[in-house]
This record gives sequence, structure tokens and C-alpha cells, in this order.
Amino acid sequence: MKKTLMVAALSGVFATAAHAQSSVTLYGLIDAGLTYTNNQGGDHNFKMTSGAVNGSRWGLRGSEDLGGGLKAIFTLENGFSIANGTLGQGGREFGRQAFVGLSSNQYGAVTLGRQYDSVVDYLGPLALTGTQYGGTQFAHPFDNDNLDNSFRVNNTIKYQSANYAGFKFGAMYGFSNQADGFSNNRAYSAGASYNYGPLNIAAAYLQLNNSVTGAGTAAAISNTGGAVATDNTFVAGLQRTFGAGLNYAFGPATVGFVFTQTKLEDAAAITAGATGGAGVALSGGYARFNNYELNGRYALTPALSLAGEYTYTDARLDGEKPSFHTFALQTAYSLSKRTDVYLQGEYVHAIDLGDGLGAPITGVGMSSTPNQVSATVGIRHRF
Repeated sequence: MKKTLMVAALSGVFATAAHAQSSVTLYGLIDAGLTYTNNQGGDHNFKMTSGAVNGSRWGLRGSEDLGGGLKAIFTLENGFSIANGTLGQGGREFGRQAFVGLSSNQYGAVTLGRQYDSVVDYLGPLALTGTQYGGTQFAHPFDNDNLDNSFRVNNTIKYQSANYAGFKFGAMYGFSNQADGFSNNRAYSAGASYNYGPLNIAAAYLQLNNSVTGAGTAAAISNTGGAVATDNTFVAGLQRTFGAGLNYAFGPATVGFVFTQTKLEDAAAITAGATGGAGVALSGGYARFNNYELNGRYALTPALSLAGEYTYTDARLDGEKPSFHTFALQTAYSLSKRTDVYLQGEYVHAIDLGDGLGAPITGVGMSSTPNQVSATVGIRHRF
């Protein structure tokens, strides 16, 4: 009897130890709001929005301890609209992220699947659109630099280093998956960040390649199964985005500056997903966006925060030189560690617009005039 009890006890111990070596976590975030917009189609609009700050999602994250500081890791993350229950990211089941790989405490991680690019990974946290302090609606015009993570990259292999005394770096490559078109619809990026006490610095680069041009680009992208699917911001033969930024914390306050530039060659259109309505044709072939963002946030109390930004964007589109002034402000109050309510607003003033363009607010749409005001009251819950 004693032997039986001892065996049962030891079996329980070993089972617990084995179980502790691997884990799977269910997590998610739900963001729902009511949004007022003053100028769309010549009239104001009240509507329900999903993901005004952070996209609604649920996911599975897991790891298995392989010993010696090495782990097998995976993430499967679904995006959806809380307003109507539909899938996001073009109807993909795990459109936000889907990857598996190995992670080392000493050397970093290598992962394969559908993943974020280096601009999102390293520079995104320094811009308010890449954080919980503004998110989607604080994006630069048309999210031209992808800091708001409008699209992810398919077929990627990605390396992210360990944290070496505050310094981190990484790179990503997305394959075209074409036997006769290695450089057609591929993507690659690299980035780095450094944290030293209250100071954070980051820089990143992203390039999207497609060998076809003009109106055929969208169809070619959708048919290749390559790195960039049809949820990207622009229809273009080549896109180069780079940027750098810094922020500095003063007790409960943090101030920052981010610069990004996006250049397009063989540009055919701004997609409907980026405008929030109809796509805008580009006939000039070359386009460019320079974004200068000044941002700040302040913890008024442990539960109440205030954040704001001003972004100046100068562009070159179809031989025109439009510019955009974006002002945005948010306040959020935490009801608990997992639930908060927020109120935020944006104002965009555009100058020297070309045909088909208006004042854009990501997640809201593009106005029918050079000015647009938007305000959202919402709730976020994390689990």
C-alpha cells in the first residue's frame, strides 16, 4: 500500500514538472466605440467602430522548454470586428499573426510564418499609432508608413535578437513563393532599438518589391500568394519605407519624436482599405510621404492618462504637393487592470490636394473636403 502511494505521489510530481515545461495561453483584446465624423460624403456620420485604438483580436501563444535556454514557440492571432463579428485582415482565420519557431535566451528567436515587419516591431512603439495611446485613428495619412500595422507580411522568416543591455535588433524576409519570380512580391526589413533608462531610440527600414507595374499590380499581387497580399496600403511596383524616432520619460510624462519617409515607384493607386472608401488612382508613377510626428503622454493618476500628437506630412502625388496637418488627443481611464474607457478626437487639415483626395483619418475614412473632425468614445477589455 505504501509503495502504491509513493508511486502515485511521484507520478504526480513528474506530471506536474512535465506540464510546467510547456504552456499555452489564450489571450485577447476587444475594442468597441461610437464615432462621430463631421464630413464624409458632404454630411456628418455617427457609427459604431471596432478597433478605434487597438484592433479587436484573440489568440493562442505557446512555448515548450527544450532545455539549455532554448524554447519552441508559436503564436496564432485572429483579428475580427466586434461590431459585426466578421474576420479582419481580408477574412483570414489568423490574419494578425501566425508563426512558429525557436527562441534562445542568449541568441534570440527565429520564427517562420505571417508576421510583423521591422518598422512595426522597433519603430512602432515610439509613435502613438503603434501604442494604446491613440492607435488606429492616430495613424499618419493612409497609414503610409505602416506604423499602424495595416498589413502583415506572408511567407516570412524573421530573426529577433535577445536584449543586450538595452540594445535589440532584428530582420525579416518575406518570400514571393514563385519559382520564376523570386523578386516579385517579396518583402524585407530590418530594425534596431536601444533603451537606456528613460531614453528610447529606434530605427527601421522596410522594402516591398513587385516586378509588375500599373493597373495590373493589384491582380498580380492577389494571384502570386507572395509576401504582400491585397491588404497593403498602396498598389505600386516598389515601396521603400524608413524611419527613426526617440522618446524620453520625465517621471509620469513621456515626450517623443518620430520621422518616417515612404517612397513609391510605379505607383498605381492608394487602395480602398487605406482610404476607407473608394481607391484613389495615381498616374504619376512616383509618390512620396514625409511624416514628422511630435507626441507626448502623461499619467495624471495611476488610472487616468492623457496623450496627444501633432503630425505634419508633406507628400508628392501625381505631380502635386499636398500636405496634411494632423492633431489628435486621447484620455483613458482604467476601471481595472484589464478594462478601460477612453475618449479621443482627431482633426486633419489638408492643403493643395489633388483629384480624388480629401482629409483622411485611418479607421474612419476620407472626407469630401480638405478638413475632417472625428471623435470616439469607447471601451477596451483585455483577457
